[in-house]
Amino acid sequence: MPRFISNLACPLIYVLIISIGTGCSFMQSVTQKGQNYFERGEYDLAIQTLKPLATKNKLDNQSAYIIGESYRLSNRISNALPYLEKALTAGIPDDLLSYHIAMAAKSTGDYAKAKTYLEKFLLAKPSRPNQIKAEMELENLSKIPDLIKQKSLVQVYPIIGNTAQTEFAPVLQGANLLFTSSSKPLIYKNNGLPFLGLVTAPLKSELEIGTPTFFSKQIYLENANDGTPAFSNDGKKMVFARGNTGKKDASPDVDLFISAKIGDSWSTPERLAISDSVAWDGSPCFSTDDRTLYFSSNRRGGKGGLDLYRVNIDNSGRFGRPINMGSTINTPGDEVFPQVSDAGKLYFASDGHPSIGGLDLYVASRNENEIVVEHLGTPLNSIGDDFAICFSDSTSGYFSSNRPGGKGDDDIYYFKSPQAENTWWGIEDPKKLKESPINKTVAYHLKTRVVNLEGQAIPGASVSIKRENEEAQVFSSDKQGYLPIFDLLETDELNFKGSKESYLTVRNAFSMQGRNIPVSKLTKDQTDTTYTFELAMDQPEVGQEISQLYGISSIYYNVNKSDIRPDAAQELDKVIYFLNDNPQINLELGAHTDARSTKAYNQKLSQARAESAVNYILAKGISQTRIKPKGFGESQLLNACVDGVDCPEEMHQQNRRTEFRITQIKID
Repeated sequence: MPRFISNLACPLIYVLIISIGTGCSFMQSVTQKGQNYFERGEYDLAIQTLKPLATKNKLDNQSAYIIGESYRLSNRISNALPYLEKALTAGIPDDLLSYHIAMAAKSTGDYAKAKTYLEKFLLAKPSRPNQIKAEMELENLSKIPDLIKQKSLVQVYPIIGNTAQTEFAPVLQGANLLFTSSSKPLIYKNNGLPFLGLVTAPLKSELEIGTPTFFSKQIYLENANDGTPAFSNDGKKMVFARGNTGKKDASPDVDLFISAKIGDSWSTPERLAISDSVAWDGSPCFSTDDRTLYFSSNRRGGKGGLDLYRVNIDNSGRFGRPINMGSTINTPGDEVFPQVSDAGKLYFASDGHPSIGGLDLYVASRNENEIVVEHLGTPLNSIGDDFAICFSDSTSGYFSSNRPGGKGDDDIYYFKSPQAENTWWGIEDPKKLKESPINKTVAYHLKTRVVNLEGQAIPGASVSIKRENEEAQVFSSDKQGYLPIFDLLETDELNFKGSKESYLTVRNAFSMQGRNIPVSKLTKDQTDTTYTFELAMDQPEVGQEISQLYGISSIYYNVNKSDIRPDAAQELDKVIYFLNDNPQINLELGAHTDARSTKAYNQKLSQARAESAVNYILAKGISQTRIKPKGFGESQLLNACVDGVDCPEEMHQQNRRTEFRITQIKID
């Protein structure tokens, strides 16, 4: 991943650190110091502290794991590979290690190793979301040879003016190039680079920039990461991303801000209301008519990772409700840096669509009623991250990349093509577009298997499958757990409900969004494609936590509040479904806080939040005897963020969780 995620607050993934082995007091001191840096999200300091041990052959397995994770979490995943492999060989307990190693291997071009570790990861039966991502990556690996062969006539040149720091997200402004640069005085401890800021530099030529200066005193904030600006067509409005100020406020991640040009100055930035206070919102872009703002977000309800969203802007400049751009464009991976060309095509970067390395550049265009996503081929795409494209005209422009051979972390590149925009991306012969037959068809099918959490077949389960506006069809799983093959429509959104005696009744869904094969990709007149889907079921146990199996996310509250927000209501509705589907089950709703404020205050607040959530459920008709609230305050923290420990907001957020545990199983 490029610096826009590491500096602009990639959500922290905290792992349980096992105890350091015995050794001399000096070694213990060094390893403990590195571990402390890691736990605080100061990944570069953790690397600097522990890496010298490797040169002395004194690097223990846990420290190797910390170095590898520190590289990965600060978006230097290729550097993580040898350390994560050492940790896996040593048996360090992390269920995602094989997947992370596969992604690190892919970033180095070792596709065979990536395939081996993805297959190893899938054999371990990961959670459904992780299984989907791994299967997607495994399928995408098989497409890389064709992507590499997909060469275009575009020529690519690094600009003169790139430095050993990071430069990305270029925007043309008259005779200047505005971009995001790690050039502020303070160091961001996550990756050891200076905080990001907006800088502008004169274009001496298409391939060379002069000395950069900070874009605006009014925008500049010393201890924040600012970047990825988007300007309205008249140049009087700017939307950009800001995050990681270190302040304990209601917006712990990255948000979108807007500023207006007043004379020669810019107004004090204001946070856009469309930002989600618990999500990463960044890389904005205006449409050519300024009536739509596009941006990337990992807010709830998406397709996975970072998705592209659009929001309408009315005549008075007010922003409407953000709308996910759908599964043809969005994937379980990351989609970022949208850019709309004058021809109305949407360009973006993604690591969820088949990519050569990390992020690759794609274009989405409408072919009659179908949205077609195409890879931009090489040399625009490389083994590195390629992203944030902008245009000078229909044949040239700039983009960002951390491909091998650059000056620093992310660099800015210039590209030029002898062809117009509608033909230059990755197409050797533009005539091929006209030769594609339009009478080719695809028959889609779904093969469903009912399994337990270990992936073993569950025979005799009753499963209903319902299409929208149709009656549900009911099937029974055979001895191998399979249901009859189900014929799919291109627009299907299927809802599953599985039940069996002594098992918990479950719900799940399968969507055809993003799975349709474009006509231009078909090689036969009739293509049959069968998708596979697993419906996981489990047997109930007292004390069992149900959130993962039923896809129930933690419920979030506003600071010092216990009111149920709309996003929390969506999760509580899933609990109501569960209780209605499983009348034999009683639950405890447990609310937890972080360690800030006093223990007494946190206990009272958590109890109020638990009671507020339970009252919402009771109001929907659930009996008061079936669900009880319990506030745990700060008594069951998931990490080391106790009073007096300086932790990033993301780690505090992990402790502010809600759990649903089975307290009673009634037997008829």
